[in-house]
Amino acid sequence: MRIDKWLWAARFFKTRPLAAEAVNGGHVHVNGQRVKPSRQIRTGDQLRITCQSAVWDVEVMALNDRRRPAAEARTLYQESRASQVRREEEAEARRLARLAAPHTDHRPDRRDRRHIRRFIGKT
Repeated sequence: MRIDKWLWAARFFKTRPLAAEAVNGGHVHVNGQRVKPSRQIRTGDQLRITCQSAVWDVEVMALNDRRRPAAEARTLYQESRASQVRREEEAEARRLARLAAPHTDHRPDRRDRRHIRRFIGKT
């Protein structure tokens, strides 16, 4: 089975062209090697998938050329424990960074602009 089709069926990417683009871009490695979208994969292959900011290390458990519900798609692969921990830590770090960033709810209104002009010394 083609790797781009499997990535789409396993729900790592929303469309097959996105999966093929990721494979062409070097974001997917099979058994440690960069591959093309037409690469045939088999059960037992080790994949390293970089999707957005997450890196998945998975083993192919089953092949399916149809896109099925997410619960069924998760049966196609098994993620390594180290990969799960790393993704969870990165997600937590992103969440904390987002909370620590200055938060602005709105654009300055008339009153805020007056205060800003007064502060910088313009009238």
